[in-house]
Amino acid sequence: MDHEHALHETPGGTGVSWAMAAQATLHCLTGCAIGEVLGMVVGTAFGWGNLPTTLLAIVLAFFFGYALTMRGVLKAGIGLRTALRVALAADTVSIAVMELIDNGTILVWPAATDAQLADALFWISLAVSLALAFVVTTPVNRWTIGRGKGHAVVHRYHH
Repeated sequence: MDHEHALHETPGGTGVSWAMAAQATLHCLTGCAIGEVLGMVVGTAFGWGNLPTTLLAIVLAFFFGYALTMRGVLKAGIGLRTALRVALAADTVSIAVMELIDNGTILVWPAATDAQLADALFWISLAVSLALAFVVTTPVNRWTIGRGKGHAVVHRYHH
């Protein structure tokens, strides 16, 4: 069994392990959380409305999610253009699902969109929304990795 498949097989050989999916999701969550928190803090600090703050947070979540993946791929000696293609293939679905769940949770949480940086609700709703995004995105990543997509494309660049 080659390296890529060995990492993704469960002990019974039935497919992708939940641990591998959780690891991929945690990697994605790190970039998303950096961008999401930064966007929410900047937008809230500048007194922007909900729409521009949310859009900034989403853009930054994608940026930092892709950047973290590219950092690892570039370390393997891959060119910038290929590293970007790998990051797009590896993380787009995962980040999109994570952002949908994260921002959707904030939107439906009573008063969360009006919370300020000094409010406990701001930080609690953000933490809960990111945790929920992790829980929902992990099975998505398990499914994509099992089909050789998503985070699976990054493994050929690991040493």
